[in-house]
Amino acid sequence: MKKPGGQSINFRDNARQALQNPTLRRAMRHATETFRNKRNDAIDGIPFEEWREQASELRKSIIGNINGYVDEFAVNATKRGAIVHRAKTAADARDLITAILKDNGAKSIVKSKSMVTEEIHLNKCLADLGFRVIETDLGEYIIQIAGETPSHIIVPAIHRSKEQIGQLFCEKLGCDFSDDPAVLTDTARKLLRQEFLSADAAISGANCYIANTGSIVLFTNEGNGRMVTTLPPLHIVVTSIEKALPSIDDLPLLMRLLPRSATGQVLTSYLSIISGQRMAYSTMDTKRLHIVLLDNGRSEIARGPYWEMLKCIKCGACMNVCPVYGMIGGHAYASTYPGPMGVILSTLLNGLENAHPLLDATTLCGACAEACPVKVPLLKLLYELREMRVAKGYNNTLEGVSMRGFGIAAKNAHIFRTGQASAGALWPLAGILSPVTVNRLPKPVKRTFRRRFS
Repeated sequence: MKKPGGQSINFRDNARQALQNPTLRRAMRHATETFRNKRNDAIDGIPFEEWREQASELRKSIIGNINGYVDEFAVNATKRGAIVHRAKTAADARDLITAILKDNGAKSIVKSKSMVTEEIHLNKCLADLGFRVIETDLGEYIIQIAGETPSHIIVPAIHRSKEQIGQLFCEKLGCDFSDDPAVLTDTARKLLRQEFLSADAAISGANCYIANTGSIVLFTNEGNGRMVTTLPPLHIVVTSIEKALPSIDDLPLLMRLLPRSATGQVLTSYLSIISGQRMAYSTMDTKRLHIVLLDNGRSEIARGPYWEMLKCIKCGACMNVCPVYGMIGGHAYASTYPGPMGVILSTLLNGLENAHPLLDATTLCGACAEACPVKVPLLKLLYELREMRVAKGYNNTLEGVSMRGFGIAAKNAHIFRTGQASAGALWPLAGILSPVTVNRLPKPVKRTFRRRFS
C-alpha cells in the first residue's frame, strides 16, 4: 500500500532488516532499558496513579472543547502581540511558514526539535525553496547531517551508538574521531553557536499552549531551545491544536508527568513560557512572533471513535516499554511517529488504507497503556484498529484463512488434539510454505502438556 507522497510502508520487510542489524539492536536495548529504569526511579514514592487520573480527565475535557480553546488562545496571544495562523492541512502550514519567512526576508533558519514540523515535512520543503535550515537539538543535528529522520519522538538519534556518531562527525564535520559524548557535544556546540548568532529566523515547536494567557510552553534539556527562541529576530512556533491547556494553573501537573515519563527526570532542564513578542524595551531587538496552529485531521479525529488518541502528550514512554519498538527502532515504521502511539496516530492521520501495515507492530501486551501518563487506552485502540483492518479486508489473505482455521480448531477439542498430534509431521511443509515465519518459531514438541498431564 502507498502512503501520501507515494512511498510504500513495507513494515514487515523493514522490521526484518532491523532485526538483522546487531549494532541497532544493542543501541536500542541499552537506550530503552536506561529510560525504563530512570522512569521507574522517578515515579517511585509519588502519587503517580493519582496524577495520571487527573491528567486523563483534564485531557478528556480539552479534547471535548478543542475548538473553544483554540479560539481563546488565538485571542489572548494576539493581544500580546503574536500573530496567530491556522493551518487546516500540512500543505497549508508549509505555505504559511514559507510566506512568513519570505515576507521577513529570512534565508538562514535555526530550529529546535519539533515533531510537528517532521509531520509536515517542513525541512525538505524549505530546502527545496533555497532556505538554509539547521537543526540545533543535538539528536536532531546528528540525524540531519546523517540524512536520516528521527527514530524516537524524544531522542531522535536513539538508534545510533556513540562510536557511530563519532565516525559521522569525523566524516561530515572534518573533526578528529572521538566517541566521548562530552567531546562530541562540545564539537556540535562550537559549530552551532555561530548558527544561532547569524540566523535570520527561528522555528520551534511547543509542548503545549495555554488558552487563558496566550502563551506557548517549551520543555527542553539543552540550551538550544532558549537560544532559538531569543536570538533570531523572527520566531515561528509550529504546534498542533490538541496541545491546549485551559489555564496556567494546569501546567504544574504536566510539569510533574512529562519529564518523568519522557526521560526519567523529576524536572526538565529548561522550562520556557513565551507570551507574545518581545517588548521594545528588551535588551535585544523586538522579536516578531508567529504561531501556526496545525489541524491536519485532528478535528476529525476528535469527533470520531478514536478521539482519546489526542490525549497523548508525546512523551515517548509507550515506545520505551514496547517490545516491538525496542527490537527494531523507529525507522522500521517508515512514519513520522513510531511506537504504539505512532501506529495509532499514523493510521488515523494517513488513513487505514495507507497505514494498515503498521498494525502488525504490536503484540497487544498492553505495556504501552500501563506506561502512558495520561491513560490513553492504547491497547484498546490498537485492538479496535486491527479489527477494522480485518473488516475492511486489508489483512493478509493467508493469515486470515489461518486464523479462521485456528478458531475452528480451538473450539473443537477433537480437532485441536488431532492438530497437535500432526503438527510435528506437517512442520517441514509449513517451513517450505512460509520459511521466514516458521523458522523463527520453536518446533512442536513430541509430547504435549495435555498428554503429559493426562
